[in-house]
Amino acid sequence: MSDVMKSRIDLSGQVAIVTGGTRGLGRDVAAQLAQAGCRVAICGRNAPDSLPAGVDFMPCDIRDPDAAKAFVDGVATSKGRLDILVNNAGGSPPHDAATASPRFIDALVKLNMLAPLYMAQAAYAHMARAGSGSIINIASVSGARPSPGTALYGASKAGLLNLTQSLAQEWGKDGIRVNAIIAGLMTTENAEATYGDAESQAKVGASMPLGRMGTGDDIAGAVLWLASDLAQWVSGARIQVDGGGERPYFLDLVKGA
Repeated sequence: MSDVMKSRIDLSGQVAIVTGGTRGLGRDVAAQLAQAGCRVAICGRNAPDSLPAGVDFMPCDIRDPDAAKAFVDGVATSKGRLDILVNNAGGSPPHDAATASPRFIDALVKLNMLAPLYMAQAAYAHMARAGSGSIINIASVSGARPSPGTALYGASKAGLLNLTQSLAQEWGKDGIRVNAIIAGLMTTENAEATYGDAESQAKVGASMPLGRMGTGDDIAGAVLWLASDLAQWVSGARIQVDGGGERPYFLDLVKGA
């Protein structure tokens, strides 16, 4: 994160929750929020081996609405407030839509769309009481364009984008801003499963307008901005953090590549 960004964004004294904050993008977001002055709580089904400074872990399966509410209420009570919720947890293995089982479909939709709603509902009471709050949903390019091979994941993320705008409309009167980040092609510890080996990932990165795939710090920078007063009149937005987007494949076909 640049020194300019650090000097402009100060979230000292605020309390943030980051779901899926034990690894990958979520861990980077949690660490950057803590560096900006937040007291941060993350959750997951299994405790991480280590935690960034200023970050606390609590076990929680956010797909369970009662567990999600208990987690949020516990954080708000123990820390005295709740200012920021980052719904980051999500994902999907590759799958064939034609043969996806009802159990698989149910689990996928719960994780990627219903769990963020359960967390937002739980956060709403605390934020509405305070008259302010920022909810940031981490969505994906898969929810904004066709997602062959992960169709159900893409559909769930598309639902999350719509949910973001609907909640922004409903909860704006309570001083709560709700926004979404559309994450592009990202480098994470699981990148090989999606983008292949290091050589393949380098080729994917080189195809992007800015010449590389995204990182957790890229997402964290957008989160910090949306959570800050710099974005105090931004709600219902879909912020694309995608390095300029994916190159349309037909352009290479036209050239005979």
